[in-house]
Amino acid sequence: MQIPDNAPFSPEQRAALNQILASFTPEQQVWVSGFFCGVTSGSLPAVGTVGAAAPAELTILFGTESGNCEELADKSKKIAAKSGFKPKVVNMSETDSKKLSKVKNLLVIVSTWGDGDPPDAATEFYNEIMGDGAAKFSDTNFSVCALGDTSYEQFCETGKRLDKRLEELGAKRIYDRQDCDLDYEEPWEKWLDGALKAFPVEKPAAVAAPAGGFATLAPGGAAYSKKNPFPAEVSEKILLNGTGSAKETLHLELNLEGSGLQYEVGDALAVVPENRDKDVQRVLKASGLSANTQIDGKTLADALKTDFDITSLTSRIAGKYNEFAKNKKLAALLDPTKKKEFAEWAWGRQLVDLLEEFPCKNISMDNLTGILRKMAPRLYSIASSPKAHEGEVHLTVAAVRYDSHGKDRVGVASTYVADMVDGGDKVPVYVHSNKNFRLPADPGTPMIMIGPGTGIAPFRAFIEERQATGASGSNWLFFGDQHYTYDFLYQLEWQEYLKEGALDRLDVAFSRDQPEKVYVQDKLRESAVDLYQWINDGAHIYVCGDASRMAQDVHTALAEIIAQHGKKSPEDAEAFLAEMKKTKRYQRDVY
Repeated sequence: MQIPDNAPFSPEQRAALNQILASFTPEQQVWVSGFFCGVTSGSLPAVGTVGAAAPAELTILFGTESGNCEELADKSKKIAAKSGFKPKVVNMSETDSKKLSKVKNLLVIVSTWGDGDPPDAATEFYNEIMGDGAAKFSDTNFSVCALGDTSYEQFCETGKRLDKRLEELGAKRIYDRQDCDLDYEEPWEKWLDGALKAFPVEKPAAVAAPAGGFATLAPGGAAYSKKNPFPAEVSEKILLNGTGSAKETLHLELNLEGSGLQYEVGDALAVVPENRDKDVQRVLKASGLSANTQIDGKTLADALKTDFDITSLTSRIAGKYNEFAKNKKLAALLDPTKKKEFAEWAWGRQLVDLLEEFPCKNISMDNLTGILRKMAPRLYSIASSPKAHEGEVHLTVAAVRYDSHGKDRVGVASTYVADMVDGGDKVPVYVHSNKNFRLPADPGTPMIMIGPGTGIAPFRAFIEERQATGASGSNWLFFGDQHYTYDFLYQLEWQEYLKEGALDRLDVAFSRDQPEKVYVQDKLRESAVDLYQWINDGAHIYVCGDASRMAQDVHTALAEIIAQHGKKSPEDAEAFLAEMKKTKRYQRDVY
């Protein structure tokens, strides 16, 4: 926490205040902010009156995959403290229904992963509380905030199920569940305000922090965030694949100097992209709307390029569209009993296909923009260590291009980086913390890193960090891609690390270099004896990459290796991996 440069203080005053603030505990920061608010408003209570009543205890339970729910839980704790509560934050990975059932006041913030699944680290808790042996919550007041993505059919499903389950177990819902899409900040704020006011407890008088004061600053004093991304200049852009590759993987270096943004290895960088002009023009043509129509001080064409997601197509979007389109064929396709038919039709299609195949005469600008989501930032695992590249952040981005239903399609963010950004251009970014993907606290701990394709990115950062800090732990990397000649990402760096001793072992799988495809999970099995020995010696396992197939295949291989060489049953091997997850020895960054 620091005083910003534009605050009404002299440089000397700012330096003095920054020095004092750095020594404050969170409780002291809250007290001081409330004190000055009371002074300026003339409503400072008499000495001894603030907090005369015992603060009401509040537990804020979170389950997260990418870190959003943990961030909201931490923010909720600060706001609850200012509202007179005595809050504590609990990770679902560190509790169970028996412990939680003793809580009087409970807030739950949880995300849904994939198509209806709980976050990886919350799976054990979720299965336990949903099971027959779950404890009763007869004396608990609760409310749930669910995070999700409307592009998935099972939107916010984990939050919905936990909300229902807590009620079934006897807990009293004191405020309705809030379901949040990707743009979750505003609905979360409204939910938290309503939930805190709804708890039937006596709270001491609270004093609010000054609006717009130093309490709103991002870590490190930077004001850059999701709502205000930093325009980072591109200092380097390199194609990593060789000539002849079917892939297009880019190494991007961004300058963060002057931003105040700080990151740790394991974190992600959020990139706020733009839609390509071709897709904007397709939507305008299909809708019949004029590109020059004004919306919020800009043309509709500009708004569709920068502000809205114009490529996603879900049953929710189609349903909203048909409220005014009133197309009978679309209505039949959206019949709740025909979810499979709609999913099959929508596969490989985008918004423009909906507009073309089920046209609506005289669609208005408000009609169109009303069915669209805001442009969502894309998270990329950071591929650099701040200790090795001061003032910079590096990314590894694979451009997504494909054809479907007679149209060429692209990944919005990846081709924004590939086609619309070059050296000297600026990219809107902010840092997204990921506490679920961190190096071992003990620098002597061995690491096993499994990252095919762009999943290699965080492990480049891991090795840079360990080399920069002189960590003594052994490092073993598994990498895979299509061809050794074309697709060995950062090949020279890995070979140099092997020579220097920063990397102890490197196993690679190039799937298209032989008649039968070979993947990283196959390399795990080939090295099963050594791999189990590393695990038995306390190694931490890290997996980064595709969640739908690779991560599951790797998990299956690990379970088989542990069962075979640890002489365990399949159930005990799974329990062993679950315990490794719980103790942060098995971490995944999958997408």
